[in-house]
Amino acid sequence: MKSLYFLALLAYLASPDFALAQAPSIVQSIDMKSVSNPQLSPDGKWVAYTVTKTNWDENAYDTDIWLANTTTGDQFQLTNSKKSNSSAAWSPDGKWLAFLSTRDDKSQLYLISPYGGEARPLTKFETGVTSFKWSPTGKQIVFSATVPDSKVDKERKEKYSDYEVVRDDYKMVHLYLLDSLTNEKPSQGKALTKGIGFSVGSFVISPDGKKIAFDASKNPDLINGHTSDLYVLTLGDTITRKIVSLKGPDQNPVWSPDGQQIAFTTANENEFYFYTNRLIATVSATGGTPKILTNTFDENANLLEWTADGILFSGFQKTAAHLFRIDPTTLKTERLTKPDNLMATQFSFSKDGQQMAFVGALPNQYAEIQTSSVRTFAPKTLTTMSKQLAPFKISTREVVSWKSVDGNVIEGILIKPANFDPARKYPLLVVIHGGPTGIDLPSITADRYYPIEQFTAKGALVLRPNYRGSAGYGSKFRALNVKNLGLGDYDDVISGVDYLIGKGIVDKDKVGAMGWSQGGYISAFITTYSDRFKATSVGAGISNWATYYQNTDITPFTRQYLQGTPWDNADIYQKTSPISYVSRAKTPTLIQHGELDRRVPIANAYELRLALEDKGVPVKMVVYKGFGHGITKPKPMRQVMEENYRWFSKYIWGENL
Repeated sequence: MKSLYFLALLAYLASPDFALAQAPSIVQSIDMKSVSNPQLSPDGKWVAYTVTKTNWDENAYDTDIWLANTTTGDQFQLTNSKKSNSSAAWSPDGKWLAFLSTRDDKSQLYLISPYGGEARPLTKFETGVTSFKWSPTGKQIVFSATVPDSKVDKERKEKYSDYEVVRDDYKMVHLYLLDSLTNEKPSQGKALTKGIGFSVGSFVISPDGKKIAFDASKNPDLINGHTSDLYVLTLGDTITRKIVSLKGPDQNPVWSPDGQQIAFTTANENEFYFYTNRLIATVSATGGTPKILTNTFDENANLLEWTADGILFSGFQKTAAHLFRIDPTTLKTERLTKPDNLMATQFSFSKDGQQMAFVGALPNQYAEIQTSSVRTFAPKTLTTMSKQLAPFKISTREVVSWKSVDGNVIEGILIKPANFDPARKYPLLVVIHGGPTGIDLPSITADRYYPIEQFTAKGALVLRPNYRGSAGYGSKFRALNVKNLGLGDYDDVISGVDYLIGKGIVDKDKVGAMGWSQGGYISAFITTYSDRFKATSVGAGISNWATYYQNTDITPFTRQYLQGTPWDNADIYQKTSPISYVSRAKTPTLIQHGELDRRVPIANAYELRLALEDKGVPVKMVVYKGFGHGITKPKPMRQVMEENYRWFSKYIWGENL
């Protein structure tokens, strides 16, 4: 006869309390490391990559550079300073790695041997280095940086203290040359571009090392992103010529192997570039009429490299992400990665273009650094980040689909508890991504903002809908919320809720919603528009499109999605604003917002909070001091997550924690 203790133990092991104990805690989730930015050595034998870890003492997420041998899989840490080290790039001969580090406060350029030793500073630029590229000769490095204050600027600040003239006081980004990498002391570099005529974005050096192709806009203000054009600079005399000037942004130049042509991404004069496809085009290095290559690829084409075998680019395909190659002559496009549900991003390539490194995962996997041949895809995993999951019971993820109110098919990621029982009805929490051109994928990531593993272990299902406007589903789908924000988004969310209720696995009386940025806006819309939800959490969300338009740093976004301004199209601004429906609001709402948010200014949060308070709706607002649109440090991130856990525990589970 089994003992009462043994029976009690079995009952505990099968209980939600045991499952909760086996899920990673909020602190453990924040502690999880991740890998990114793999850079394959020119000979394909090594990969440099960054590992991000949590530094609780400094309240920071730090990154360090690691190396992995592509044959043996051996890994070792290359940098280990108190601040972050990132953006590693191999010298053309593979004997050195240049990288950016904040170890001396501002981001500066350093050089280190891949065999170890002390890193040597190359720059001491007043404003810090933004990005850099090796010359193919290996003897020079070009970097970009914000122009330091001039003597006039410094005198003005001394006389009047600090102030800013809006839409006038811009600090341009320009290019600088490190002509020698053997100097004993760090250098300021030689200015290659200057003045107030443009501000430089991305850039790349020609195969012979004699020219630089770059994109530049009128100024660094986001409202002028559409002015970005392509230029070519000759290093010998620093003469600069504009070679592409289409309406809308033209960006991300890449040289052909022979240096005669340049590939780039373009909106191809489509004024609605926030939600239409970005295309790849080519143009002669001396200018001329661009040739569009990717008209038949119905997604954003992320241009990567031009090799002897063709132009390589990446892109989403629903909830997968792949590498593609296009022949610039025949325009034949082929997918190089597999299987269909692979999620592969952040590609880099060997000098001959035959080997690649990338960040990859399949559904229910944690992302790892992987390598493969380009021609014959057979991925090899080098890192072991997934070992962090071994002590825990992790929820499972699957792609589900349903029809929205208007018949459009919507996909989402359904996250189930590790001990999911299909005969049971669960509370449902909807977690909504931002963008709106973001996307949720079925890979495993460490929880941020919302403690998903804690929610599922507590006994909830989580749905992450890829609502209309999400990336991965083509330009038509991405435009479905134009002049239909909030309304169409809500239909996509509620139809997903109804779909799961219809499957018999959701308790219709225990449904909540949350999201950040555009996800926060949709959550705010749910708060005021619907009585179907027991609680919502609005993270950095829009409550009134007119308020948003008047204060945001990215006004073209609003004009494109709502097809006008509040002054000439007031009806659509009112129709799509959560605040317009506040008279029907009943849903208890948590509001979280960064104090210094410029993307979704905090006036939106205060407006929603006061309206809900006036209507007698339970509301709580938390302001994160010193933060903008995102919460970027671990201690306040912990508060964000714990606040959401307490909020939904109260209104979904009836607990007061």
